[in-house]
Amino acid sequence: MSAGQAAEEAAGAAVPSALPKVLSAVFYGTCSFLIVLVNKALLSAYSFPSPIFLGIGQMAATILILYVSKLNKIVHFPDFDKSIPVKLFPLPLIYVGNHISGLSSTSKLSLPMFTVLRKFTIPLTLLLEIIILGKRYPLSIVVSVFGIILGAFIAAWSDLSFNLEGYTFVLLNDIFTAANGVYTKQKIDPKELGKYGVLFYNACFMVVPTVIISFSTGDFQQATHFQHWTNFLFVFQFILSCILGFLLMYSTVLCSHYNSALTTTVIGAIKNVSVAYIGMLIGGDYIFSILNFIGLNICMAGGLRYSFLALRGNSKPTQPEDEENALPESKS
Repeated sequence: MSAGQAAEEAAGAAVPSALPKVLSAVFYGTCSFLIVLVNKALLSAYSFPSPIFLGIGQMAATILILYVSKLNKIVHFPDFDKSIPVKLFPLPLIYVGNHISGLSSTSKLSLPMFTVLRKFTIPLTLLLEIIILGKRYPLSIVVSVFGIILGAFIAAWSDLSFNLEGYTFVLLNDIFTAANGVYTKQKIDPKELGKYGVLFYNACFMVVPTVIISFSTGDFQQATHFQHWTNFLFVFQFILSCILGFLLMYSTVLCSHYNSALTTTVIGAIKNVSVAYIGMLIGGDYIFSILNFIGLNICMAGGLRYSFLALRGNSKPTQPEDEENALPESKS
């Protein structure tokens, strides 16, 4: 009886611990999906010329929302002191690089190719988790990751709308996204800054340098002279993008807190399944070719296989001291 009761108690304890993982993953996937569509509309449909200015709006929204929430005691994070920049480094630099490269790449590529090339974030995250966090993954997970990359290579190789600038920006965005996920996982210790502190101080430290970059490149001037500021629908979508920018950053931190950085990255890749196929149907900027379509599907199949393995629990990383136990499982 005592063993049965212990098992029931253990099962009961597992339910609430699993629920935040699932909810945070769904929240992140939803925010990530919506912001790609809204940013694509702003930067492509409306031809908004200032992705850096849009990033400033998202940072400003993050600062305002969290500051007002702190004043009203809705959220809590430590007040500023001299140790905070040291605790955060290098996240602020990664944060602004991720913002600028992500927004710039969205306007340069078709939605399907953008989502395919973003898959390179997955192996980069896996590599950084191994190097920085000392984690190890089974061979089945590694094979799934390289399946995603194979599909991405095939699809990109036959991209008839090849854009070197767009490819450069999106691959830089992959690097920054992977580094952001891994370092965020390392920095969100509740005993230190916590989730809200990381988000707030990241935005505070980088909004001024980003404004300077925007002025020096002419990005700010282009934004202020943009013709659609009197268009209610455009302004609504701009504000929506700023709010979604905050929600995406928050959901990323939340998902990384309850899951691994690699799982958070793969959730984003699975989200891209729907984005890619929607882009084929309604985006208007997808150029069909057999090789490209095959590559897209291989890429998606690799992501779905990872999801299946993750649901089975095979993606649970092992620490270096467990490597001897992990290797036999990888070979099986």
